Amino acid sequence: MRILISRPLPGGAADFLRRCGYQVTVLPDDRPQEQFQRELAQADGVICLLSDPMGAAVLAEAARLRAIATYAVGYNNIDIAACTRAGLPVTNTPDVLTDATADVAMILILMTMRRVPDAMRYLADGRFTGWKPDLLLGRDLRGKNLGIVGMGRIGQAVARRAEAFGMKIFYHTRSGPKPDLPWPHLSFDALLAEADVISIHVPLTDATRHLFGPAQLRRMKPGAVLINTARGPVVDEAALVEALASGHLAGAGLDVFEEEPKVHPGLWQHPNAVLLPHIGSGTLETRSEMGMMAARSLHEALSGRRAPFTVNPEVYDTPAWRQRLGSGA
Repeated sequence: MRILISRPLPGGAADFLRRCGYQVTVLPDDRPQEQFQRELAQADGVICLLSDPMGAAVLAEAARLRAIATYAVGYNNIDIAACTRAGLPVTNTPDVLTDATADVAMILILMTMRRVPDAMRYLADGRFTGWKPDLLLGRDLRGKNLGIVGMGRIGQAVARRAEAFGMKIFYHTRSGPKPDLPWPHLSFDALLAEADVISIHVPLTDATRHLFGPAQLRRMKPGAVLINTARGPVVDEAALVEALASGHLAGAGLDVFEEEPKVHPGLWQHPNAVLLPHIGSGTLETRSEMGMMAARSLHEALSGRRAPFTVNPEVYDTPAWRQRLGSGA
């Protein structure tokens, strides 16, 4: 069987699949999307990235395909309903990137609260003439309110880290309070009004797209900071630029963008906007394990077993899956 890997992955995922007996094609970083779609038409399994659209039209051209593994926790690039109808299991890579992403969220919190970008530019521009009592004053984390929107694995990991810095934690989830958590649950409006820092940890859905739009940003505490390591379109970037330019928000830390890889040009103009190129899971250890998780799950699905981390487990009870597994088409 043939497996397509969208781009080179750190670690041993491709070698693992070859040892399992698959013919593995790894596409280069600079390949066009059309090449991915051509190769996909010949593949029995695929490890795709968030940047690979996997909608119904693409899937219709991939008649051989039996399973999809996405190299990510999120899967908003994949039409899950179309996959389920077609008998295609889809797996993701949860848990493994929790700590790495939470670390980046804390980096963004620290850099915005302590005005690190401003300080680096000040030094690079040759303006530093010596220590002064009022030079580039930031704000302490201790005693500040951190509001976490979305309290899954990553949100909880951020809460534990921030608590060690002396921050006061509260959170909001659409599903309501989580009884096993020690932090208070607030309504969304109350969180907006009370938080000195808001950190976003929700998936991208129709309900969360532009969850932070003009009205929500206006309701945030004056001088607050917004952090997003989740998905770019959760924040209306044009509205965020306006909130920063007006001085209503003191800063923003973003690892994801609304039209990634494009960045709203207004964000570059704000001295306390910290912008990172989607490196939340970007450690050698994490990215290598993500590849292995995707490869192992894909192997299980292609072997006719229920793969771990399947996001549409109902697919295994469908005639379409049994037919696709038996025929390879």
